Amino acid sequence: MPLENKPTLPTDSQNNVIFDSSWGPFRCEKLVTFLGGTTNAWGHDTGTRDGGALFHVTGTVRMRIIGIVESTLVGGATVNAGTLKDVSGLLTQVADATTLQVNEIWHDATSDASIELSSVATEKIVANGLDVLLYNGTANITAGAIRFLVSWLPLSEGSLVEPSAL
Repeated sequence: MPLENKPTLPTDSQNNVIFDSSWGPFRCEKLVTFLGGTTNAWGHDTGTRDGGALFHVTGTVRMRIIGIVESTLVGGATVNAGTLKDVSGLLTQVADATTLQVNEIWHDATSDASIELSSVATEKIVANGLDVLLYNGTANITAGAIRFLVSWLPLSEGSLVEPSAL
């Protein structure tokens, strides 16, 4: 069941908000299906979605992002996520997308496990509305899917993280 695309706070059985010092209380997700053989689809190297927005950020937020591989990627491209200021600042570049196998958790350059410590997803501050962007390079990613999960907390008034419509 997909997570809600609106901010929600986890509560206990008495409806008291549960605060987690590691993970932000707001969450959203986006499923990306790669079809790099199709012009301007996700995974098309140099297409309009190469560097396309995964999530729109308003204001300044703290966030953690991971990718859950839902189907193994096809195509020996590089893949990474970040912002215009740091293109692999959120998810480090994977040198060969085919190493992202079904049920693995992408949090660094070597996706290799389906169970990880929650501490592997490092918290970053994303400033002044810099959107979260997904990049691929050197080749097309012609098949596969990754579900990106974001946990976030606002730092400035009016901050928000939402999945893009791409």
